[in-house]
Amino acid sequence: MPPLKPRAIAHRVFVVVVVNTVIALVITAVRGDAFGVNVVYSQCIGLLIWAFIDGGRQVLDPSRGWPGAPKMAALVVSSVLLAYAAGSVFANLLLGRELLASLNKVPRATLGFVLMSLAAGGFGAYYFTSRALLANARLAQEEAQRQASEARLKLLESQLEPHMLFNTLANLRMLIGTDPARATAMLDRLNQFLRATLVASRAEAGAGQHTLGAEFDRLRDYLELMAVRMGPRLRYTLDLPDTLARQPVPPLLLQPLVENCIRHGLEPSLQGGEVRVSARRHGGTLELEVADTGVGCEPDAPAGFGLTQVRERLATAYPGQAGLVWQAHPGQGTRALLTLPLHEVCTP
Repeated sequence: MPPLKPRAIAHRVFVVVVVNTVIALVITAVRGDAFGVNVVYSQCIGLLIWAFIDGGRQVLDPSRGWPGAPKMAALVVSSVLLAYAAGSVFANLLLGRELLASLNKVPRATLGFVLMSLAAGGFGAYYFTSRALLANARLAQEEAQRQASEARLKLLESQLEPHMLFNTLANLRMLIGTDPARATAMLDRLNQFLRATLVASRAEAGAGQHTLGAEFDRLRDYLELMAVRMGPRLRYTLDLPDTLARQPVPPLLLQPLVENCIRHGLEPSLQGGEVRVSARRHGGTLELEVADTGVGCEPDAPAGFGLTQVRERLATAYPGQAGLVWQAHPGQGTRALLTLPLHEVCTP
């Protein structure tokens, strides 16, 4: 059975009380009886009708609250008849009248009130049940979208890891024969990087477990790994203010951009160049910039694997709230600027 929601129950009770009051006003206007007496009968009968129907459908179908049209129709009729009898007796007790006074004295009027109660009970059951089913459908849709987003993030991460790993192992194989000392240093860096990757892969960005500080630590391991391979041709700077280190970000968000800088900007250049990664606050947003001083390319060059993956991850993690601007010019390097929502992070 789904958990009871006091706020939703209070809302339904309020609606029922308002409708009962309106019915009492109509009866008073038509029959000329005292409003105080009519409202006592109306509230006693109406609240019991709602309680029997709303509680009955949860008992008949605990998972959805909708047992089907035939059972619902039988529930409405039986609830109205039972609630009318019990509500009349209870109202008579409150007013100090004979318990079966209304039924004995005005049977035709009683029949009319029963039919009116059936109509009101049927309408109320349809109204509340349809709203509850619609709310449950929306919750199910949101949960399905959340699970799909998480699965997509995991799939993208699994596509990134082998790409980097295979390139590094190929370079290690070459260095073992030509420069064992650099191969050893590279292997140590790879060990640190894989350990950090394992920790990050178990983190959930949506829960804030992977922080910008951890992302920069991974970038440092990766760049040190590449520095062993490229030597002085690779220089890098990482600029992360302490105030932004605890900002939550998706794991492996920046690494594809740094990989692009090295592969397409610095490796084709004999002189190499510099990779700069920085984070800053801009108003109510978080800006992350990845730039290089490599060979660059045409501004309208087709987006590669890294850019496509980063754009898809931003769209999945921050629908409509994040963006990526990429700039490039021949001989002047490339620049990628990410804009993300800035979260309020408590200081430990």
